[in-house]
Amino acid sequence: MLRVKNLALFLFSLTSGLTAFASESHGVTASAETLFHVGPLPVTNSMVTSWVVAAVLIIAIRLAIRKPKLIPSRGQAMVETLVEGILELTSPIVGKKVAKHTFPLLVALFTFILIQNWSGLFPGVGTIFMVDHETGGWMEFVRPGNADLNGTVALAIVSFIGWLYFILRYAGPKLVLKDIFGNKADKNEVPAVIYYPLFLVFFAVGLIEIVSILFRPISLSFRLFGNVFGGENLLHSMSAITPWVLPVPFYFLELLIGFVQALVFTLLVSVYIGLICNHGDDHEEAGHGGHHPAAH
Repeated sequence: MLRVKNLALFLFSLTSGLTAFASESHGVTASAETLFHVGPLPVTNSMVTSWVVAAVLIIAIRLAIRKPKLIPSRGQAMVETLVEGILELTSPIVGKKVAKHTFPLLVALFTFILIQNWSGLFPGVGTIFMVDHETGGWMEFVRPGNADLNGTVALAIVSFIGWLYFILRYAGPKLVLKDIFGNKADKNEVPAVIYYPLFLVFFAVGLIEIVSILFRPISLSFRLFGNVFGGENLLHSMSAITPWVLPVPFYFLELLIGFVQALVFTLLVSVYIGLICNHGDDHEEAGHGGHHPAAH
C-alpha cells in the first residue's frame, strides 16, 4: 500500500509539474500583444481576430440572404433559424412592445460573442507565433477576441449604452425613475403611517440599485473574459502535454462553454432591458388609457 501511495504521489507531482510547465511555456498571456501601430494606436492580436470574425459574419450572412427563396437554401435556413430562435427567446423577457426594437442588438451580441468564443478552436489560433521585436521573444499572431479583457469590456459598454437607450426611449425617464426610486407599496392596502415612510426606504433601495446597475458592465465583461481566457489556457496546457489525445474532450467542452456564455450574456442584457420595459399588460393598458412615456 505504501508503494502504491508513493507511486500515486509521484504521478500526481509529475502531472502537476508538466501542467505548470505547459502553462508557463504555452499559456495565453493575461493581456493582448501588440502586432503593429496605426499612428499612436496599437493593433493587438485580439483586435485582428475580432475584425476577421466580424468581416466573416457580415459577408456570410449577406451571401446567405442575398436572394431569399420560398424554399430556403441551407444558408438561408440557418440564418432564419437563428433569427427566429433569438426573437422567440428574448421576446417574453424584454416584452412584446420592445422585442423587435431590441432584437438587432441582441442577435448581434449572441452571434458575435458565440463565434468569438469559438474562434480559439479554429486552426491557427494560438498555434501561429511571430517574433516580438520589443522583447525578442515569441507571441501569438492570432488571439481570441474574448480572451482579451478589452474586448469583453467593449461588448459590455455597448450593451450598457443600448440598455440605456431602450429604457429611455420606450419606457421614458419618468417610469425609469419611478421603477428605481418609487414606492412599490399599494396606497390602498397599506396604512398611511407605514406608506409614507416607505418613500425613504425605497429611495435608499434605489441608491443601492444604481450602484448595482453601474456594476453590470463589470460583471458582464469579467464573466465572459474569465471563462474564455481560462478555456484558452486549459487548451494550451493540455496541448503541450499530449497534442493529439488529451485536448480532444476539452474541445467539446469549450464548444459548450462558448455557446452557454454567449447565451448568458445575451439573456442578461435582455433581462436588464425587460426589468424596466416589460411591465405586463397593466402598464400597457395604462399607457393606452392615459399619458404614458412609452407612447412617445
